[in-house]
Amino acid sequence: MANITAADVNKLRQTTGAGMMDCKKALVEAEGDFDKAIEILRKKGQKVAANRSDRESTEGAAIAVVNADKTAGVVITLNCETDFVGKNEGFVKLATDLATQALNYATKEELLASDFGGITVAEKLIEQTGVIGEKIEIGSFEKLEGAFVGSYIHAGNKIATLVALSANVEGAEEAARNVAMQAAAMNPIALNEDGVDADTIAKEIEIAKDQLRAEGKPEAMLDNIAKGKLNRFFKDNTLVNQDYIKDGSMSVAAYVKTVDGGLTVTGFRRVALG
Repeated sequence: MANITAADVNKLRQTTGAGMMDCKKALVEAEGDFDKAIEILRKKGQKVAANRSDRESTEGAAIAVVNADKTAGVVITLNCETDFVGKNEGFVKLATDLATQALNYATKEELLASDFGGITVAEKLIEQTGVIGEKIEIGSFEKLEGAFVGSYIHAGNKIATLVALSANVEGAEEAARNVAMQAAAMNPIALNEDGVDADTIAKEIEIAKDQLRAEGKPEAMLDNIAKGKLNRFFKDNTLVNQDYIKDGSMSVAAYVKTVDGGLTVTGFRRVALG
């Protein structure tokens, strides 16, 4: 039987994140062969992943990162089963590392197939499923580009947002963060009126008409009044038209123009757990 030292166990633990006893058992089974021990731990992860494939993974960490020149960003969620795991420092670090790597890829599928310390991201998630004992997967994956991109992560890593501005001007970083915070708090459905799909508009108009009929309004007046209610819907639910949360006397669009007269919000992304 191979002589398994504490240093060997610790090295395997540092490499895989697995517990000390799991690492020792794997090294004993592998007769001291380090690479074989890693494979044993990964196979354990595959078994755990298969057993937990039908579990709900609605907890985890939502992470937003931007590139060095602030022209592109990505938001992802790394999902797990319990809030306890989602708050773990090592889990949040893994989520952040994966989000940073995601900057280099256009889709979640490309990210999952990419190399992560000698194995693919998909294999790393299976490995960590075995280590942690919970289903782990990348949920949301959203990218955004712009002249200036800023980010915001809500406390507890439950919501993460990106906002793109039309220019990299003085004050753009603070403005982008403030608008990203707005998107996190107010959950707009679109950037502006043009981003609201036709089905949603039609549904809102019908809801407004039904309310007006119940109030006894004449049928001939319904279209005009419903349009007014639709405008209110746009104001409440589209990012640039919402009241700015830090100063309700102005809209988000008006706020960014206080930073620079020509500045506009050109896009946003928002991901949330659950």
